[in-house]
Amino acid sequence: MVLIAGIGFLLILAAIYAPQYWVKHTMEKHSEPRADFPGTGGELARHLLETFEVENVSVEETERGDHYDPQDRVVRLSSKNFHDPSLTAIAVAAHEVGHAIQHHRDERGLKNRHRLVSIAMVTDKIAGIFFIAAPVLFVIVRAPAAIFAMIALGIMLLAVRVLVHLFTLPVEYDASFNKALPILKQGGYLQGKDLAAAQSVLKAAALTYVAGALMSLLNLARWIRLLR
Repeated sequence: MVLIAGIGFLLILAAIYAPQYWVKHTMEKHSEPRADFPGTGGELARHLLETFEVENVSVEETERGDHYDPQDRVVRLSSKNFHDPSLTAIAVAAHEVGHAIQHHRDERGLKNRHRLVSIAMVTDKIAGIFFIAAPVLFVIVRAPAAIFAMIALGIMLLAVRVLVHLFTLPVEYDASFNKALPILKQGGYLQGKDLAAAQSVLKAAALTYVAGALMSLLNLARWIRLLR
C-alpha cells in the first residue's frame, strides 16, 4: 500500500514538473544565435508592430520573463530574446506581438484574461493577509477552528490564480497558432526547415501559463496537507 502511494506521489510530481521542464528545454534548445537570421527578437517585434499598424506599443527588455503588458502597452522580452537572432527569440517575439494584435483588435479573450488577472492579484494579496493573520489570531483567541477556517479561505483564494492560468490557455493558443505562426509562415520570416521547431517553441510559449498553474497546484497541495 505504501509502495503504491509512493508511486502515485511520484507520478503526480512528474505530471507537475514535466510540462515546466519541457517548456524550459524547448526554449533553450533553439536559443542559439543564428547567422542566417537578419535581426533579433526585439527588432522583429518592432517590425511586426509597424507592419500590422499596432500603434502606441513599445518593445522593451525585461528580467521578468517574456510578456505583453496591455496596461502599459509594451511588448517585453527577456534579455536573450531581445538581443539574440535565435529561433526561440523570433518565435517568442512573434507570440508576444500576437497578444499586442489581440489588444489592438479589442479581442474578447484578452480582455477577459486581463480582468481575471486583476482579480487574481487581489485574491493573492487577500490570501497573504489571511495566512499572516492566522497565527496572530490563534495567539489572541486560542481557537484552532478559526485558524483552520482562515487558512482554508486563503487556500480557496489562492486557487483563483490556478483557474486564471487555465482559463488563459485559449488566449495563449491564439497568440501562438492563429497569430504568430501564420505571420512567420506567410511573411517568409522563417524557412520551411525551421517551421517545425518554431511550432515547438510557440507551443512552449502557449503552455508557459499551464506549467505555472501546475506549480501553483503543488503549492495549494502543500497548504491543504498542512491544514489537514
